[in-house]
Amino acid sequence: MTEAMMWGMSPIDQMICRIEFRKASYSGIFTPPTSDRYSIEYPGYNGGSDWGGIAMDAKRGVLIANYNDMPNYNRLVPRAEAGKLGWTKCDQTRGKIGAVEGAGDPQAGAPYAINVNAGWRLPLTGLLCKQPPYGGIRAIDLKTGKTLWDRPLGQARTNGPFSIPSMLPVDIGTPNNGGSIVTAGGLIFVAAATDNLIRAIDIKNGRTVWSAVLPAGGQATPMTYEANGKQYLVIMAGGHHFMETPIGDSLIAYALP
Repeated sequence: MTEAMMWGMSPIDQMICRIEFRKASYSGIFTPPTSDRYSIEYPGYNGGSDWGGIAMDAKRGVLIANYNDMPNYNRLVPRAEAGKLGWTKCDQTRGKIGAVEGAGDPQAGAPYAINVNAGWRLPLTGLLCKQPPYGGIRAIDLKTGKTLWDRPLGQARTNGPFSIPSMLPVDIGTPNNGGSIVTAGGLIFVAAATDNLIRAIDIKNGRTVWSAVLPAGGQATPMTYEANGKQYLVIMAGGHHFMETPIGDSLIAYALP
């Protein structure tokens, strides 16, 4: 990560992010966390590839991996300071924390709590300091290890400054959680992104050939099965608080006519 990767809705946003970059501790991917100032964690703890996992087409010898490309802006908080801030210790229930997951985690039993700005967001607009894309999906040849194609995953339609949806159908590449599946016909089905879409991607070239809007966030891995000679595609649209997608309880099934 470099200062030139700092980004924003306006020159002021970019200036704030550049100042924060210069003030932070950063020496590459193994930068240790610090308490006297903020440090940059890149990639952040949400990936690279995350708990959604990967998919593999064994016949074609192709591995499919969706991933995140975001930093975290962190600071270790000494235990005495955390106590004064009212960050109680964690037990079976979470202690008193900030408005965002990770912002004020007590880390019971450790000499430090931690304050995590996940994704390194600006405090007013909520936009991310790093330039997009923030997430993508790629195909890798298992024989050679070479990337066959790599593209942003997720449109900007539900994201924007001040949490106002932009409704722009632009493949900006959003944060994503949830895996993909590959069918024998050469289609990758994946939701995962913050745009609340499920899509089919051609494994040969990475092009989206179909998409549909889910009633809630699709932070889950789809599944496919056959019944009475018809193939079905199913996904749980439950949403995810950390991804800030709509919460729901819909199990959605698709099939060809």
